[in-house]
Amino acid sequence: MNSESDIADFSRIGVIGAGLMGSGVAEVCALAGMDTIVIEASPEAAEAGMARIDKSLARGMKAGKRTEGDVEAARARIQMDNDLAALHDCDLVVEAIVENEAAKVGLFSELSDIVVSPDAVLASNTSSIPIMKLAMATDRPENVVGIHFFNPVPVLPLVELVTSLHTSKTTKARAEHFAQQQLDKRVIVSQDRAGFIVNALLIPYLLSAIRMYESGFASKEDIDDGMVAGCAHPMGPLRLTDLIGLDTTMAVAESLYTEFKEQLYAPPPLLARMCEAGLLGRKTGRGFYSY
Repeated sequence: MNSESDIADFSRIGVIGAGLMGSGVAEVCALAGMDTIVIEASPEAAEAGMARIDKSLARGMKAGKRTEGDVEAARARIQMDNDLAALHDCDLVVEAIVENEAAKVGLFSELSDIVVSPDAVLASNTSSIPIMKLAMATDRPENVVGIHFFNPVPVLPLVELVTSLHTSKTTKARAEHFAQQQLDKRVIVSQDRAGFIVNALLIPYLLSAIRMYESGFASKEDIDDGMVAGCAHPMGPLRLTDLIGLDTTMAVAESLYTEFKEQLYAPPPLLARMCEAGLLGRKTGRGFYSY
């Protein structure tokens, strides 16, 4: 195995999905000097994704974290496209689509025929789906790894690195190099279990808060204030669920419950009803709170 100093930088990155997570991944890659191709399903979605990136870059410049030159250079490195074939020459592809197992498995199956380099790393930003399920949809499971970023990607320093039973040592080392050395992220390594480290701990906490609110035990404000003022959390659990997205929280909970069959992972009825109603949190303007 080569030493860290022998690992080559990634230079051409593909990001599939330009939602909250995908746009953030694309932004940090471009700011780090990598040519970044972002794939979205339609021109309208691509335009919305680019607007999201522009807004984030502007916030960084206003906060004094980026210069105008940094922003212009990053903007020039980002290319939007609607065709997966544009990823054919990427040396790293990061999938950041909806947290749906069937959709992700189907996408990884397609990537096998699209990404030309046999050494290219195929990564998923999934927050809960076991990496092995995605790896086995490809013709190169040893190149598949989980690189789980946290929202907002340009602000939060953490990345979870998740390897399956098939992930090669080389793939793991290259993914770690990308996150640590190229993006200056802090990396923690997890085994390939649904939810990994952070969500396996976080989701039961969020679900417990939803059950408490659903039962009438306490108001949403008091639940959130209790954890902020009493436990020094930066944000209460119900506001955090709104930030994450109720649909994403639901999907992660379902993935955890499917794997472990433990009641603490079972989604509360209120969460299911709110998802069915389209009350998904900040991204829809209403969840437990209105925005």
